[in-house]
Amino acid sequence: MSTESTRRRRGDPGPLGLISDAFAQITELLRGELDLARTEVQENLKRAVIAVGLLVAAVVLFLVALNVFAASLVTGIAELGLGSGWAALIVGGVFLVLGAGMIMKGKNTLTTARLAPTRTVKNVQRDVHLTEEATHG
Repeated sequence: MSTESTRRRRGDPGPLGLISDAFAQITELLRGELDLARTEVQENLKRAVIAVGLLVAAVVLFLVALNVFAASLVTGIAELGLGSGWAALIVGGVFLVLGAGMIMKGKNTLTTARLAPTRTVKNVQRDVHLTEEATHG
């Protein structure tokens, strides 16, 4: 009797059976991980949508508050004796200068070089280098 037929009768899988079982388990593991990742992404997306909604509502409220604040500044300057037109021009000019400064700062921050993931690139380059050393001796 051959060793292979003895293994089959005892339920011992041969090398091909072991390889097949290993692939089946790996496939099942990957399928489970993909399902978990899909669920996690969906949950994170729901939270992100809620967060964006809250941010939009906050921006609307801040814009309303800014309009009220600007109107009160105009009124306050006008009560100091300056005409209401001049008071509105002063407040509008100050807001314009502040807004222009914020635009320039934001534009400088969003340059391509500053958005590049430099730490990640360095880590990947290091990993490639270490892998090459390990495989080529």
